[in-house]
Amino acid sequence: MQCHGTLPFTIKTDMSANKTTTTTAPAAPTEPSPSSSREPRYTPAEIEPRWQQRWAEQPDLYGAEPASSGKPKYYVLEMLPYPSGQLHMGHVRNYAIGDALARYMWMQGHNVLHPMGWDAFGLPAENAALKNNTPPRQWTLQNIAAMKRQFERLGLSYDWRNEITTCFPEYYRWNQWFFIRMFERGLAYRKKSKVNWCPECCTVLANEQVINGRCWRHEDTIVEQRDLEQWFLRITEYAEELLYDLSKLDGWPEKVRTMQRNWIGRSEGAKVTFDVVDAASEPEDEDPTRHAGTAVLPAREDVKPSDKKVTVFTTRIDTIFGATSVQLAPEHALVKEFVASDAKLGEEVAALLDQQKTAREAGDIGAIEKHGAFTGHYAINPFNDERLPVWVANYILLDYGTGAIMSVPAHDERDYEFAKKYGLETRIVILPRRTDPESESANEHILPYTAEDSLLINSGDFNTLGSLEAQKKMAAFAEEKGFGNATVTYRLKDWGISRQRYWGTPIPMLYCEKDGIVPVPDDRLPVLLPENVEITLEGGSPLTRLPEFLNAICPKCGGPARRETDTMDTFVDSSWYFYRYTSAKDDKAPFDTAAVAYWFPIDQYIGGVEHAILHLIYSRFWTKVMRDLGLIQNDEPIERLFTQGMVIKDGAKMSKSRGNVVSPDEMIARYGADAARTYALFAAPPDRDLDWQEDGVAGVSRFLGRVFRFVTRYVDRAQSVNAVSSAPVSATSQALLRKLHQTIRKITEDFAGRWHFNTCIAAIMELVNTLTAAEPAINKGEVPDPVLAIILHDLVLLLAPFAPYLAFELWEQIGEKDNLLRAPWPKYDEALAREDEIEIPVQINGKLRTVIRVAAGADEETLRYTALAAEKIQAATDGKTVAKLIIVPGKLVNIVVK
Repeated sequence: MQCHGTLPFTIKTDMSANKTTTTTAPAAPTEPSPSSSREPRYTPAEIEPRWQQRWAEQPDLYGAEPASSGKPKYYVLEMLPYPSGQLHMGHVRNYAIGDALARYMWMQGHNVLHPMGWDAFGLPAENAALKNNTPPRQWTLQNIAAMKRQFERLGLSYDWRNEITTCFPEYYRWNQWFFIRMFERGLAYRKKSKVNWCPECCTVLANEQVINGRCWRHEDTIVEQRDLEQWFLRITEYAEELLYDLSKLDGWPEKVRTMQRNWIGRSEGAKVTFDVVDAASEPEDEDPTRHAGTAVLPAREDVKPSDKKVTVFTTRIDTIFGATSVQLAPEHALVKEFVASDAKLGEEVAALLDQQKTAREAGDIGAIEKHGAFTGHYAINPFNDERLPVWVANYILLDYGTGAIMSVPAHDERDYEFAKKYGLETRIVILPRRTDPESESANEHILPYTAEDSLLINSGDFNTLGSLEAQKKMAAFAEEKGFGNATVTYRLKDWGISRQRYWGTPIPMLYCEKDGIVPVPDDRLPVLLPENVEITLEGGSPLTRLPEFLNAICPKCGGPARRETDTMDTFVDSSWYFYRYTSAKDDKAPFDTAAVAYWFPIDQYIGGVEHAILHLIYSRFWTKVMRDLGLIQNDEPIERLFTQGMVIKDGAKMSKSRGNVVSPDEMIARYGADAARTYALFAAPPDRDLDWQEDGVAGVSRFLGRVFRFVTRYVDRAQSVNAVSSAPVSATSQALLRKLHQTIRKITEDFAGRWHFNTCIAAIMELVNTLTAAEPAINKGEVPDPVLAIILHDLVLLLAPFAPYLAFELWEQIGEKDNLLRAPWPKYDEALAREDEIEIPVQINGKLRTVIRVAAGADEETLRYTALAAEKIQAATDGKTVAKLIIVPGKLVNIVVK
């Protein structure tokens, strides 16, 4: 039998007569018998290993072709897995989505790159080594071997020739190379800072790795704050571009773009610097009750500025005349100066720090109960020279803005709450535009009032300006006078990549007493991670206890030097791995730039939404750095992103930590790999959570058995198509062809759009039901062999992306010789796919009353007449006036009555 499109017959549709004819072989016998007296049995345990072996004998089966192939390229990729030991059905769902897409794009004639590798460094391997007394490398490689066997048994179409393993020196050498390039450009730097410390992991975590105050790897472990020297990557240098370029990512889910937008957290505002004085400088006749820090002190010419200053960041400089205090974060540098000479204040600040720590651990610092302490100092408002009491407040964070704010209780909810608690002044300085500033009710609005569509009052020369205009003019005034300027801040902080653990990429830096911090020269890379290391959780990184690693020679002066013993965050490995896939064996560069120019951006990336911040924002940053290094041309790594839903079992996400995993090995042993992966695509839309039911796998297996039996029953008739003659196509043939082409259209459109693979598979099930119901007619010869041949041919093609083992088996049985993976995807005929009649719902005032049957493509006049003539509609509209008819051709009629 030849491929579809070159079969020895053609299908033609006569629309005027609504008849279909075919050039066909002689009619089959009246009652053909199956090709064998004993019907073959569907046995995936025999079929699948046989095809797995045959595929393994073709190492280039899934290989990408060179750019010169002339085919359109398609790079489809699922996020690489961490080799934790075994796949579970949650993993299978992710990989089955990508595999179905890759197979479909091959059949559409694309040059497909579909690689796989291993995110092999990281804390879990090291923790498992401690638990199981197995070296991390051995544990990791064992798991990789086991998981690769599972991938192969599932029939996933990966080109293993491009496999990467991030814990191998040939990969992490380039992590080090990139780090040195960033160091040279000032993007990698070292500083002492407050960091997130997981006591379970015994290492630092990036801000993005702290979820609700807890470790991303240990959901019950509260993250602590510590001061440590750390290496950082200056991701903030790209904050504006990372934010702006989100608008280019139309192929990303809006929820992911929103998550990144919120994490970057751009705030436009102004910085304003206040001089700081202490209360002791006040004249003795000043009201002593005011020194409690609850009131603003008026301007005085004899108050001299001190050498102490505090800079605040505000998004609402238009409200600065309403500031009645300045609030500092408990860890602010000025606070440390104040407590050095004030033991009582030190105790109060310590309590505020404890409260802040507790709120962080609870994961909602914004909901903290407000507490504060007056410092005994005042800040001079540079706009009006008033002296504002300086407080320390537990709701002010050091890592937001400058760690200091001007408190405007009348126009900020948190400031208002704090002021009410401590009796601080509240001063209204903005009003709604409709309010008369001179009226008696001008100061009687519900507080806090925060709208920007406002007018200024009580604001000196800026009175009557609109808030937005005032923000610009006041920021310009501050810059002109030298005490402030307009600025932008970000929630995003630089990426701390230092990890005080063993199993990761060594940071390629040396410490020399003479030359300071010195990078390892490129020709001495990689800095190899030692093997056979004793791992404990005591005393920091185990690398500090290895003299042969620790002691080195400075490449500048030739004197003794000490190696950096921190290793890199594992997210470094996954920030650029997909570029390495394009030339995984390159030993001269991280990748071949020409190959990257051809394959990038990734056409479709697939993975969990839990990586929306951690992995995806780092990957975008890394891409922009590589672009600026001149290595690539693209600004973004990924054209389209798909985030699949989770697999839920026993009410929770399927995961090893919860002990609710289902192994694909079990499902394959019972039902076959095709059934396991097809169920993962069928049980729910791929972007929704899937509630695991093993009965569903069994049901899919039974369906695949029906397909197998139907096709094998008519193999001989499909293969016997050789003579050519003309004969009319029966009503049964026409109905079957219509259903076939409707199914082709449905699946083709879904692959191009919504990816509702569950309804694709349901459509194939409906097709098989229709075919099975028509078997008496088929056996009577009412369906000619050429029609039957094309039905079998296209049915196998439709099944191929979802159940490849069965599809390959049936493809061979129906006599096809070409490679199914590259066989052309069937094309639907719109005329054949069109129904003769369709059902149209008819509503009255939006409520369904009946359904009418009309010819497909019926015009509005026909729909109007048929709907109004329907018996139920006439009864429901009797005595009423039809005010309007809303007609959506092919979809709906809605009658509006009064």
